Formats: sequence, structure tokens, C-alpha cells
Amino acid sequence: MSTKTVYLISGANRGIGYGLATTLAARPNVIVFAGARDPAAQSLKDLSAKHPNVHPVKLTAGDEADNEAAIAEVQKIAGQLDVIIANAAISKYYGTVATTPLSEFREHWEVNTLGTIVLFQAAHGLLLASPSGVPTFALISTGAASIERYIHLQAGAYGASKAAANFLVKVLDKEHPALIALAINPGWVATDMGNRGAVANGLPRAPVSVEDSVAGILSRIDGATKEKSSGRFWNFKATSGNAWDVETEEVPW
Repeated sequence: MSTKTVYLISGANRGIGYGLATTLAARPNVIVFAGARDPAAQSLKDLSAKHPNVHPVKLTAGDEADNEAAIAEVQKIAGQLDVIIANAAISKYYGTVATTPLSEFREHWEVNTLGTIVLFQAAHGLLLASPSGVPTFALISTGAASIERYIHLQAGAYGASKAAANFLVKVLDKEHPALIALAINPGWVATDMGNRGAVANGLPRAPVSVEDSVAGILSRIDGATKEKSSGRFWNFKATSGNAWDVETEEVPW
């Protein structure tokens, strides 16, 4: 069995994705493919200069040719793929359903839902052949996608697209007996995207640091098993005290 672990992270040039890439890059026996629309982004240039085990790759959410080319690059350089962290997403419109332009619903669907499908379709052959025996597909979801634990953030386009992506996690878990497929709520994170949502909902900034979110996300992925982890919607960690907090280790679907 190979001693290395090969990760592919989408949306890795900033925010949670960059935090994940930075943290994983410092681990021994790890290769990180940092996917981004612009793999020449300065953040990724700096990271790959510091960590030769980081390989920026062009990966545009929902673009089939891009995704297929990225997986070909992973195959060429590493020869295997063990963990995909499907992180790339948009949340850029806040308003009521009655006033949200249909173009916004379409764009959120294209990136957040279809992007997840395109990535899995391109990668599944290589991923399912992981020599680790525990291929993992982790969707970075959101508490805003929970229907049972609904929080009103005026983010219908975003929440609906992520709820649909969550459904795909359940489907993938059942379709692939060897695959660990899980959704993870990263918390309301102080990234550009998270802070825009916070301001739109009357907060000065999002309450969770990137460092805390990344630590929580990786605590769910590290050591994940089919039996205890797959087909479930995990919280980065249980939190309480605010309306948007989820007090349990798992997030209700």
C-alpha cells in the first residue's frame, strides 16, 4: 500500500480551501493538488514555493474539460488520488425568493451543485482506485443547507444549491460501497464570502476563524470510515450560543 496520501482541493486559492491546502501541505507524506480557476494566483505561487508537495492546477467549477484535465494532471504527477475536498462554491446574492433573479439561482446551481457532479464524474475512476482502500469525497457544505435546522439568512439561491449537493452525498454513499462520501458544515467562516453574508445579515463579520474551521473539517476527514462517517452531514464542531450555531456533532439534513 502507498504511504503517501494525495489530496485534491477545489477553490484552494483563498478562504477555507487555501487554509486546507496550507495545513495539509505541512503534513509528511502528503501531495496536495490545489485547484483554482487561476492556478497562477499569488497565494498558490507562494504556497507551492514554500511546499514543493503542492501542485496548483486549473479547476473551474462545472467546466468538464477543466476538471478532466486537472484529474489527468493528478494522474500524471502522483499516479493516485485518495481524498477530494469539494470546496469551491459561491454565495453572492442575499434577498427574498420573490426578488432573487433567476440568473442567480442558475449560477449558484451551476457552481455549487453541478460543479460537485462534474468534479466527481471526472475524478471517480482515479479516486475509487485509491491504494489506501478508503477513497474519500468530502463536500464542504453549509449549515444554511439544513432543512430541519433552518436558519433564515435570505440566501435562498445558495442554500438550495447546497441542499441539492448534500443530497448527492447520500446518493454517492449508496452507489459506491467503497467510497466515503460526507458533507461537512465548515461553520460561518470569516472569509470574503462568509463576511459578505455576515454583513448582509447585520453582523460586522463572520464568527468562525479559518483556522478553527480547517481544524474541524480535517477532524472529520482524518480517520473517516465507511461505517461511521459516510453518508452523513458533519459539523466542523458543535457550537452553541447563537442563532446560527449547530449544537450537535452532526447537522440535521
